[in-house]
Amino acid sequence: MPGEIAIALAVALILATVAAVVAVRTRRVVATPTERAVHAALHTASLAAHALRHGLDEDSARRAAPFLRLLTGADAVAVHGPAGEQLAHDPPDRSTWTADAVTAADDAATEALKGPRRIMSAHRAGAIVAQPLVTDDGDALGVLVAVTSRQPGPGMLGAIGEVASYAASQLELADLDASRARLARAEVLALRAQISPHFIYNALNTIASFVRTDPARARELILEFADFTRYSFRAAGQYTTLSDELKNIDRYLTLERARFGEALTVRLQVAPEMLNVVVPFLALQPLVENAVRHGLAGRGGGMVEIVARDEGPDCVITVEDDGVGMDPDALRSGSADALADGAPDTSGNSAHVGLTNVDHRLRAAFGNDYGLVVETAVDAGTKVIMRVPKFRSGVRAGGGA
Repeated sequence: MPGEIAIALAVALILATVAAVVAVRTRRVVATPTERAVHAALHTASLAAHALRHGLDEDSARRAAPFLRLLTGADAVAVHGPAGEQLAHDPPDRSTWTADAVTAADDAATEALKGPRRIMSAHRAGAIVAQPLVTDDGDALGVLVAVTSRQPGPGMLGAIGEVASYAASQLELADLDASRARLARAEVLALRAQISPHFIYNALNTIASFVRTDPARARELILEFADFTRYSFRAAGQYTTLSDELKNIDRYLTLERARFGEALTVRLQVAPEMLNVVVPFLALQPLVENAVRHGLAGRGGGMVEIVARDEGPDCVITVEDDGVGMDPDALRSGSADALADGAPDTSGNSAHVGLTNVDHRLRAAFGNDYGLVVETAVDAGTKVIMRVPKFRSGVRAGGGA
């Protein structure tokens, strides 16, 4: 027994020693000076990127300047706008940024934008390097001015150039984000403009027909119409919940049922857990209006079915009608001519515009796996399938992506 205990203690001691050696080696591997420097540089770059991803103005320049100075290794930096105006400098103390230093930096930035090209000039405090923030297309978005107390060598000049390129790329991404947001807003405005004038005319006509025969029904329809237009033209964000979209579609269908009467049948099957799924604003409206206007109006009525089901990580929404259908080739090309004013459009031309708009918005928000799928044929009805993720980081009702 004493021998076995001694052996066990020896084995335990050996294992503890090996574990300690491995731990020391692991710490050494993870925390080498080179790796610490790389981690610090990457962290600093990410902080600068966060400041610049909203575009270049006084606030973003002020927040980015300290991190840009650390990345360049300069004693001080200034960030100038596309017209050469100084937006911010770091450090903010007056001992570095004297009146003549500010003037020298402004002059260097203005000169750098003329190329755009790098400008180096001597200064009583050392040297000034003005590096334009140039995009891949050659456009100057601003200037990064570095002030150093020593003559900058190739290493520092290279660092200043790379930091300027990095800052320019972040500003390009900010502009791209802004362009996407503008495009998304424009697409929503386009969808609003496509809310059928015929629907508005017919809805008001239908309401007018009830004014004398059934005033209570007329008042109810007026309220539905007011709520429908209020929602459709609201000034909220790019996204909403499926629940809110379905409520507005119910208002639309209430007005259409008042016109068609029993000739229009609506079936709704929505899994309760899908009601809070976030979808692009007005994503379902064009699908349902297409089903009624282009599918059923030519036959004087029919059936529209809306289904939302849970499918793993996604919510799958289908809008199906048993109307006149569309020519798949014409829908695919969008080249067919629209029919005469007021007639049902079996060509798919005007329907194509609304469906394409929704398809683009889905792909922009969620990726190419989330576009529309349309199953249709002439005289065979139309089924439109929309797939959206149940959860997507950064996408929320009332906001953007």
